This record gives sequence, C-alpha cells and structure tokens, in this order.
Amino acid sequence: MAEQSPPYWVLISVLFSSQPLTPSLAMTLHQAAFELYRHGGSEQRVAGDLLTGTVRNLRQDVQMGTLVGPAFEAEIETERGSGTVRFLLTRQGLEMLNAQPDAPPAPSRPRYLN
Repeated sequence: MAEQSPPYWVLISVLFSSQPLTPSLAMTLHQAAFELYRHGGSEQRVAGDLLTGTVRNLRQDVQMGTLVGPAFEAEIETERGSGTVRFLLTRQGLEMLNAQPDAPPAPSRPRYLN
C-alpha cells in the first residue's frame, strides 16, 4: 500500500487569508513554500488549474500559540479573485518530511585569540 502524505493542516498553518483555502490550494502553497525553505529561495511562482501567483519566503520564524515555523506570504489569483495568504510551515510537518534547509550556513563571526 502506498504511503499517504500528511494532511495539509499538519503541514501548513494559515495566519491570514483573504481567500477561502481549499485543500488543493493549501497543498500547492505548501509545496512551493517547502521548496523555498529547503533551497533557501526567496520567491517562487505557482500555477495550476485554478491558481496563479507568487509565494515569498519571509525569512523569519513566527509563533502562533504552540505552532512555530518559517513564515511565507503568497499573492494569488483564483476563480474567486485575487488575494493574500500569510502562513507558516509547521515544525511538526517539517520534521515529518525530514526537511533540512540546503542553503549555505551563515558566516560565523571571527574568533579572537588572546
């Protein structure tokens, strides 16, 4: 039997949305944000049957109650019009997918010898 992917509400937590999100739309946003997170990207275009837009990596972690994770923002166009979605990728979801960012580590400060 094929392994099922985790449900979208485990992977993504919406902070704000001016459009109602369907499971399909939530998964599309998650996939784009997940790729940005893994590869250290700043922006990615998304397109589908009922969606076009851009997902941006806000490069900061946010906390909402007990949920913590990297924050993203999407400007989308759907059959219902244009909208904005702000969301985070949950740490639980990232751990389930064994995600580790591929971005190079930040340079360390110089160490002084005395």
